Amino acid sequence: MVNIVNIAFNKAKFTTFTKFTKFTTQNALALKNNMAKKIVTQIKLQIPGAGATPAPPVGPALGQHGVAIQEFVNRFNEATKDKRGDVVPVIITVYDDRSFDFIMKTPPASELIKKFAGIKSGAKNQLNEVAGKLTKSQLKEIAEIKMPDLNANDVDAAMLIIAGTARQMGVKIVE
Repeated sequence: MVNIVNIAFNKAKFTTFTKFTKFTTQNALALKNNMAKKIVTQIKLQIPGAGATPAPPVGPALGQHGVAIQEFVNRFNEATKDKRGDVVPVIITVYDDRSFDFIMKTPPASELIKKFAGIKSGAKNQLNEVAGKLTKSQLKEIAEIKMPDLNANDVDAAMLIIAGTARQMGVKIVE
């Protein structure tokens, strides 16, 4: 077991894993199994939920790394069928044997703000224009949705981050 732990701590790509995850025997074994595949690249895309097609931007981004495009499209559309219409950020990890895994993130804060405020886009000049309004309860709901992807300790801190994004979009926060 000591060898597995040493390997995990010596590999630079696993430092973040060990920082944020309680390091146990199970985690060490999982690291050992994942180390068998060499990561070639990570691709970050924002794709509409259940709306992935082999056309750009998905096709060319995956094709240049030799990934089976249609397999990704089918797996992504199946995983996001309940998020139809929302923009879903995805990080695709491509391995040296041309296999892949993907991780879905929460929708961008700007997209959630536009959805909750009922607007199509933010203000062109946020200092002089008001594009829309959000209530504190809507702001809290957005913050709770975004909490897994934000660098915040609690919902109040997340609300401040989302309020800053809304302010930059010209969306006013009301009681």
